[in-house]
Amino acid sequence: MTKQPLLSISDVIERIPAHRRTNSALALINRAYTIAEQAHAGKNRDSGEPFIQHPLAAAFLLADLGMDPDTIAAGLLHDVVEDTDVDLEKLDREFGSHVTYLVDGVTKLKEIEDQLQEEQQGRVAQKSVKSRSEQEAESLRKMFIAMSEDIRVVIIKLADRLHNMRTLSALSPERQREYAHETHDIFAPLANRLGIWQWKWELEDLSLRYIAPNAYTDIATAIEERLPERERGVQQHIDILRRRLKEEGIEADISGRPKHIYSIYHKMQRKGVPFQQIYDIRGIRVITNTEADCYRILGIVHSLWNPIPREFDDYIATPKDNGYQSLHTAVKGGDGKTLEVQIRTWEMHRTAEYGIASHWRYKEGGRQDQEFENKIAWIRSLVEWRKETDDANEFIDAMKTDFFRDRVYTFTPKGKLVDLPIGSTPIDFAYRIHTEIGNRCRGARVNGKMISLDYQLKSGDQVEILTTRHGRPSRDWLNPALGYIKTSRARNKIRQWFRRQDREQNIFQGREIVERELKRLGMEQIGHEAIARLFEYDRIEDFHAAVGFGDINSQQIASKIAEIRRQEEQETQLLEPPPPTPTIEGIQVQGTGGLLTRLARCCNPLPGNDIIGYVTRGRGVTIHRRDCPNILNLQDSERLIEVNWGTRPQTVPVAVRITAYDRHGLLSEISSIISDEGINIASLQQKTEQNIATLYLTLEIKDIAQLSRALTKIERRPNITEARRYTS
Repeated sequence: MTKQPLLSISDVIERIPAHRRTNSALALINRAYTIAEQAHAGKNRDSGEPFIQHPLAAAFLLADLGMDPDTIAAGLLHDVVEDTDVDLEKLDREFGSHVTYLVDGVTKLKEIEDQLQEEQQGRVAQKSVKSRSEQEAESLRKMFIAMSEDIRVVIIKLADRLHNMRTLSALSPERQREYAHETHDIFAPLANRLGIWQWKWELEDLSLRYIAPNAYTDIATAIEERLPERERGVQQHIDILRRRLKEEGIEADISGRPKHIYSIYHKMQRKGVPFQQIYDIRGIRVITNTEADCYRILGIVHSLWNPIPREFDDYIATPKDNGYQSLHTAVKGGDGKTLEVQIRTWEMHRTAEYGIASHWRYKEGGRQDQEFENKIAWIRSLVEWRKETDDANEFIDAMKTDFFRDRVYTFTPKGKLVDLPIGSTPIDFAYRIHTEIGNRCRGARVNGKMISLDYQLKSGDQVEILTTRHGRPSRDWLNPALGYIKTSRARNKIRQWFRRQDREQNIFQGREIVERELKRLGMEQIGHEAIARLFEYDRIEDFHAAVGFGDINSQQIASKIAEIRRQEEQETQLLEPPPPTPTIEGIQVQGTGGLLTRLARCCNPLPGNDIIGYVTRGRGVTIHRRDCPNILNLQDSERLIEVNWGTRPQTVPVAVRITAYDRHGLLSEISSIISDEGINIASLQQKTEQNIATLYLTLEIKDIAQLSRALTKIERRPNITEARRYTS
């Protein structure tokens, strides 16, 4: 990588628009630089360059984006509280509350910095690494909440992250991947939602460089190899369009549009094709003066080259939720190859490049701007209600789901637009409209037709929610296996409803849910107290209440049992390293040299269960659960042998019994559910007596959670009375 020249405060000031370089603004920025330089004096980054280069780079990016002096000053100071002896009180005395609030919003929690130092000295145990992850989630939560008060907080954080990504090569490969994944999952989507496209593309490309380095290098090489040919083709089409627009008397700027590496990679992944089959990496952008000219140019483009069906998007008439506007079309160029064309006005282009930041770039600071306030109102509403949760990881997961995920655009019967994350259902729609409509939802019509409440909405759907006067939410809505809700807003509103109910009723309902799940999985012998401890509840009533509230669902119960069993098994192996062992059908038998293994029919052990082997006469080792009655009552304990599930992915045959009122299509529905879960049916028997059908299936499952999901979905189908694991 080419070493970049060192920045100075003069470089930052030169990027500030001339009309912003007032004496007071320059004095503020120079004073911020002086304090930052003194605070970071003598410190270097991992790359070896002086630490002050990082805040200078962040400030340079903010100035280039057109941000106001307070934000640029905060960019220079954003690391002083985190890394030096300068505290918020000193900043408040020197710069006032506005700059101090911005710095505080992007300052990590102190616990993370202490822990990072300990890690570098090799003093942190595995348990502390998890704690660091939780603390990082807390810092992100703090940043998002500060963002709802002042959007500039997150713009500073994006500048900080972009420069860190540009200099990521100095970190260890493990930290590079962790940092890149966080950037890809949180910060690039955040730049997208704020409309700052020039940062979004670079964050995505830099993330890909470390997440999938081989793919990144291959695509970059292929682009470079085809660059001369592509540039010639694009220039020919630009010349043709420019001559035609001149003939029509339309003023416009036309240029080639860069195709970014990540967008090519994403399209290759989505379509499952190699680079050679991505034909739309050529593009041009047309910028003109008026909206009317945009549509005139669109007509000219379509008259010059044949438009490709279903490849036209009018984001002028229907802007994206981040304010982006443009016309997008794809045509077959004169050389028979695909050409993408974007058409927009100069104002639309500024918004596309700078997004929310264009408010500061092109408007005088301090003036009330109602259009800007309307643009960021949705950001505040998304963050505001999430403040209610104390769990930082849950908060970040909610932001990923509701804030960053791609959207679907639906409508009420009166034509009001309701945007939701992809995968949202009518219940999500109902809770977006109003909490009471969600609570009393009992059905829905989409485009005039009745649909099930787990239907995934599509853009353009008109949704009508059907309610009852005294309705209440269902606990089934909280079960992720059933797919009734997608958004954290709906999930939290349902939980709130149950929390307001009588505690004793919630304890009763929670106990029933736990018993039903254990029965479904054939694990009734596990006590509720043991499961409560897995969820770190000291009192069984508190655990049952949490299940009744909806804070814990049956899927989590099944997953937690399997997770804890695996952890216990791994800890035992760390304390007492076993000798090299062969893997027989995925099961490792300690201290043997190739014994046959089979699963005991009396207890049917599953991955995640604590297991033990019994050496039989002539039939190898039979694998039992440790709590199997036959093992507990065994007299000849010398024939027991230690076994574990091994490390390779494996499936295990599980016997399942399904009881239902017989009807047409029953077996087809059950098979479809099992297939959708990625489970193979090894055998199936059915008997019917007096219109009651009993199905005995052997399913090849990966773990308990997968079995729980399948049985839960099956049991919800009409006419099915019970679906459970079966032991003879």
